[in-house]
Amino acid sequence: MKEEFLNTIIESQEKRQAIVYLLNIDNHDEKILYPNEKTGNKELDVKLLECIRSDKSMLLNIDNQNYFIDIYNPPLKLIIIGAVHIAQHLILFANNLSVDCILIDPREGFANAERFPGVKIYNNWPDEVMNDIDIDHRTAIVTLTHDPKIDDVALRLVLKCECFYIGSLGSRKTHLSRLDRLGLDFNSSDLKRIHGPIGLNIGARTPVEIALSIVGEIISILRN
Repeated sequence: MKEEFLNTIIESQEKRQAIVYLLNIDNHDEKILYPNEKTGNKELDVKLLECIRSDKSMLLNIDNQNYFIDIYNPPLKLIIIGAVHIAQHLILFANNLSVDCILIDPREGFANAERFPGVKIYNNWPDEVMNDIDIDHRTAIVTLTHDPKIDDVALRLVLKCECFYIGSLGSRKTHLSRLDRLGLDFNSSDLKRIHGPIGLNIGARTPVEIALSIVGEIISILRN
């Protein structure tokens, strides 16, 4: 790989930009591409997007040409609304997956460095800080407070963003009430983006089990 390509990849990682290294193995032609940048080959363009979404590099043959696609996605980001017990376990799982975590909760008694060491914490209401946070296609957002005054505010903001996952804690009854409130401003297609009750159905009961189910659902949405 050319040095200039390496420098471009490093710069893109710092800017949280996805980037693709494409090598034609047969003629040794290599290039750097950004998402939605076209190659002139429709089948190859589709494969590039598949690789970006799945986080997987790929060897493939198209039109009797052999290609190697190498993906450089920025780290995943997890924004957590609500400094509850589930959040503590969720952050531990996320850290093990090299996911960047941000915690938002105006209640300093809950959201503090003693309970969440090393975590980026905002002791603000969601609408005070979320517009200043880069929320992109590599971002997952979960709301955990059970308080509509906090969770609904965050959801109204993120439903306008391109984050790949939105999840909200609560029972089916709670979720239906949530959808009724948000339905005044968003259509059914928008509201289907919210996963609720949050997490995979693994029969989770304890905070650590619920956190595990949430991480599982986030990974499932990302990979599938």
